[in-house]
Amino acid sequence: MSLTLNQRIWMLAWPLLLSNLTAPLLGLVDTAVVGHLDHPRYLAAVALGGNFFMFLYFSFNFLRMGTTGFASQARGGERDTRVVLLRGLLLSMVLGLVLVALSPLLRETGLWLLGGSDEVQALAKDYINIRILGAPAALANFALIGFAIGTHNTRVPLKMTVLMHSSNALLDVLLVQVWHWDVRGVATASACAEYIGLAGGLFWLRHALRPPRQREPVWQLPAIIALMSVNRDIFIRSLALLSTFFFFTAQGARLGDAVLAANAVLITFLLILSNLLDGFANAAEALVGEARGRNDQRSLQQAIAATGRWTLGCAALGITLFALGGAPLIGLLTDLPTIRDTATHYLPWVLLLPITASAGFWLDGIFVGATWGSAMRNTMLLSVGIFFLLWALTRGLDNHGLWLTMNGFMAARGMCMGWVLWRRLSRPDTTRLSP
Repeated sequence: MSLTLNQRIWMLAWPLLLSNLTAPLLGLVDTAVVGHLDHPRYLAAVALGGNFFMFLYFSFNFLRMGTTGFASQARGGERDTRVVLLRGLLLSMVLGLVLVALSPLLRETGLWLLGGSDEVQALAKDYINIRILGAPAALANFALIGFAIGTHNTRVPLKMTVLMHSSNALLDVLLVQVWHWDVRGVATASACAEYIGLAGGLFWLRHALRPPRQREPVWQLPAIIALMSVNRDIFIRSLALLSTFFFFTAQGARLGDAVLAANAVLITFLLILSNLLDGFANAAEALVGEARGRNDQRSLQQAIAATGRWTLGCAALGITLFALGGAPLIGLLTDLPTIRDTATHYLPWVLLLPITASAGFWLDGIFVGATWGSAMRNTMLLSVGIFFLLWALTRGLDNHGLWLTMNGFMAARGMCMGWVLWRRLSRPDTTRLSP
């Protein structure tokens, strides 16, 4: 029995929703284990090192996005999907080894930007020196997850996430609590978990590595150029996006410790919203890419419309959750009266995020599936320009101005991408959906 489009979307999305919800557990386990050591410097060092890798690996998320787009299009066009995975894995491994080679420079630059006491920085260096050895596997996992989404095997990312988290937790306890390796144990556990996840992903996707009857060369120059071009554009887009959050955090710090801490609490709401929306954005990637691979304009429009409705429902759910549970969640995240009161004061701005931000997440999925990398880059750069313009105009409003700027940036991102989508779908030649 064939599934309806909405059923297909849900079957694609629910494993990714669960995977997104469990993703923060890696940091929570590390925090819980190190938090029971005899000095707070260990926890501070792990937090510092964890932030370093969060920003570093986020910058390379293009490996996941690019692989998803090309894999879904190959699936839709009934072409060889195996070469997409092999190209993604080869590129990931090469970039991972480059990160290991450049780790001293990256480490010193990152710790200089992140700050911290000399004692904490020394421990953070140990953490980074060890965990960076997991970079080839971490980047390869991006390619595996992207391929799994693009080929509609969305349960594989969930299995990989559960395997990595459980392995990390067991190794944390063994290396930190039993063998007393402190931050070195946490870093070793995280690096090992990446390789364990990679092994699991390769096992669960082993059927995709079997050579098809009609093979496509892995080293096909036009395909390699297309892959590098899309990945380059999404990389620039990711760096531009990161710059806004760096700037937002830095400007909050200028307004005092209470505002900085309160903003950190409120950004958690945006992370919750993104985890909620990303499952359906990933479903859009798979379905839009499949339709584009078949050059099927009707299926493309149906996928866009259906995933848009799911996104609208998630936005409504987000508004409801934030309105009813916003204050209790703030209380759960902090019991310090000053921070709690400050966060509650700015909570109304967070209630706008499901309205201003949801379209951007949804359209990201559409653009990834269509491999419109240059459009993702250009719309993000324009939106970042609007972000800094809004900040310049509202800086006199202090933190209210910052949150107005963040909401304006999210809305601008959605509107810019929406305009590009409308223009491309309006073309009379339905096959010309090129980047």
